[in-house]
Amino acid sequence: MRLAGKVAVIVGAGQSPGEGLGNGRATALRFAREGAKVLAVDKNLASAEETAALVRAEQGDCVAFAADVTQEATLAAAIAEAHKRWGRVDILDNNVGVSLAGGDTPLAELTEEAFDRVSAINLRGTIMACKHALPIMRQQRAGAIINISSIAAWCNYPTVAYKATKAAMIAFTQQLAIQNAAFGVRANVILPGLMDTPMAVDTRARVSGKSRAQVAAERDAQVPLRGRMGTAWDVANAALFLASDEAQFITGVALPVDGGALVKIG
Repeated sequence: MRLAGKVAVIVGAGQSPGEGLGNGRATALRFAREGAKVLAVDKNLASAEETAALVRAEQGDCVAFAADVTQEATLAAAIAEAHKRWGRVDILDNNVGVSLAGGDTPLAELTEEAFDRVSAINLRGTIMACKHALPIMRQQRAGAIINISSIAAWCNYPTVAYKATKAAMIAFTQQLAIQNAAFGVRANVILPGLMDTPMAVDTRARVSGKSRAQVAAERDAQVPLRGRMGTAWDVANAALFLASDEAQFITGVALPVDGGALVKIG
């Protein structure tokens, strides 16, 4: 019970349509299994409710909450709900991201609308969620923020807005870490590699017209470690460590969870 007595707000705790689990849903389940009370936040309330139901089926404590990361007021309401319901906010896990589904493209085809949409979802939403969680964590003199970037920030990646926002996520997390260390608040960022999640695989299959199996095989072939993508559990386990007291002396870290992809590039 590594998170016993802790309250976690997971933004992006629902998931896209498709096979398997997304990072946010897996993280909600993992945190709850370790004793955390979880507010499962998502724009799609029905999907957040599905996550909460899975947690409660395992006798965990999880409540769904609707919030749109492009609307700051809804994120403020989510943080306030967790604080009102449980009296504290110990963990904020920002799991929202979009790429092709947001209209992202290589530079020559990129529109202002697509760039603004991806930026608002991938970066601004995380910043605003942190804005409202930090006063509570500072007052508690304790808290852990986990943001989700991507190895796209550090490798050759074809589309502009996703790479730019995920790179900015790392810089923002480092700023959070140093500016809040004196208050006992830690901030770290995870860089997932090629993952077998509905957003990563099923969305690409729909956009490309390929089968899911074909997309999955192409992605598996790019992974150095065992030639197989990671899963949402790999991201959730990394988030669990960073959220727990086992990582109490770790802040400002960008942690790749990528099956060796960045080692190969380096």
